[in-house]
Amino acid sequence: MLVDDHPMLRRGLSDLLSMEDDLLPVAQAGSGEEAVALALSHELDLILLDLNMPGMDGIETIRALRAAGVDTRIIIFSVSDDHDDVLEALREGADGYLLKDIEPEDLIEHIRLAAQGKMVLSAELTEVLAQAIRGRPACAQTQPSMLTRREKDVLKLIAKGQSNKMIARSLDIAEGTVKVHVKRLLNKLGMRSRTEAAVWVVENDLD
Repeated sequence: MLVDDHPMLRRGLSDLLSMEDDLLPVAQAGSGEEAVALALSHELDLILLDLNMPGMDGIETIRALRAAGVDTRIIIFSVSDDHDDVLEALREGADGYLLKDIEPEDLIEHIRLAAQGKMVLSAELTEVLAQAIRGRPACAQTQPSMLTRREKDVLKLIAKGQSNKMIARSLDIAEGTVKVHVKRLLNKLGMRSRTEAAVWVVENDLD
């Protein structure tokens, strides 16, 4: 789904992606409110979301989507390279952040990577995330040994970019059970987003 308050941009993106055999735009939204409604009525693999929109902006839209139980991968697509914007988007649950001056072929490649569960960032923004990780205090002092085996299994699949539905299939448990595990894990780790949890898995070499 493409979410942007500029119809011309949405049309251009839709035309660009429709030229690819493996990419199919199935919905477009001109506002955050419309995006939430459409996300709840469509089976989406990925949402490309503008940050600066009138009314409900991109950050508020992410919060609303996650609060509504939407675990579709969300990529911010913005002109803003402000460090605070990037970090807040990732902390609230975005799975990547791309700048609108990206080359079309690079955008397509990043979308494919995101759909495969990878975190995607414009090259100019990778140092922002690296600095944030280096300067971050240990979250809640949680050690891997404090997690149950099931919690570790869920965390490792989150780090691979799997959605709640995919995790449920992998572990042969109900999707509702996965949601409970994820919520408890984020609380235990003192984190607000799956992205932060994925970074924590890498930092702690979870076995």
